Amino acid sequence: MTTPVWFLTLPGVMTLDLTGPAETLKLAAGAFSLRYIGPDESVLSSTEMYISRIEPLPEALPAGSLLVIPGVHDSKVWFDTPQAMAARNWLMRIQPAIHAREVTLVCVCSGSLLAAKAGLMNGVQCTTHHEVIERLKAAEPGAIVKENRIFVEDRGIWTSAGITAGIDLSLHLINRLCGAQTAMDVAREMVVYFRRSGEDPQLSPWLRYRNHIHPAIHRAQDLLSLQPEQEWPLEEIAAKVHVSARHLTRLFRQHLGISVRDYHEQLRLTIARQRLQQGEGNERAALSAGFSSSRQLRRALQRWQA
Repeated sequence: MTTPVWFLTLPGVMTLDLTGPAETLKLAAGAFSLRYIGPDESVLSSTEMYISRIEPLPEALPAGSLLVIPGVHDSKVWFDTPQAMAARNWLMRIQPAIHAREVTLVCVCSGSLLAAKAGLMNGVQCTTHHEVIERLKAAEPGAIVKENRIFVEDRGIWTSAGITAGIDLSLHLINRLCGAQTAMDVAREMVVYFRRSGEDPQLSPWLRYRNHIHPAIHRAQDLLSLQPEQEWPLEEIAAKVHVSARHLTRLFRQHLGISVRDYHEQLRLTIARQRLQQGEGNERAALSAGFSSSRQLRRALQRWQA
């Protein structure tokens, strides 16, 4: 069954907010049909490219639809236009379908601001680009705004951080609707890293604990992922990512809910499990993954299965 996707396309739309999710969903083996709607038949995007043949705003959307609201390159300007007001009023009219989860709302970057102005974010956990976080809080004081997140879902309403985060969110939606293999195939085709939400079943720690946008943590994760079987003293990792060991420990706890040591151990466990599945003995699999012995591997397996 094909899922209809409707892109609310307004003047000043961020080109990548629109085309990033659109290209991602289009690659999902025909699982989605894409349409572009808005008050104007043609709009000028952030890259000064005209987007035309935009369909008028429909009276209603079919049940099971995805409605995507891309951001604009200057939301103070482009969300204060007659077209934005028309879109806001239209969103208010279809609000019951969104709250009933007949229509799934997907906001990319500052698109969450328009949704907030339409009354869709009251009591909803959400996020947006870090530069407009405070404006989102002001637009809807009742919103539960999450900072430093790539994307957030709450009762069928999805919001994401800036620009390329729309691709991350689209991959996650493909995973939800089409399965992990399709999402991985699309990510591989696009040559992008497939980040997934920490609340979902994970394929491996390489795809885990990446639902954040803190550069120092990503640098540390990349470092550990490159050579997980190596011994990595905390002070050495911290020095390589240019923070103190104490601060790195605090960052991992704050943003991932896990210690640096435990994250490293999970990477090693994944390697060991792969070796065991390939028929290697316990001792050899343990040593290949960086454990000192099969006994240490067994203890680690028991600790994470508890």
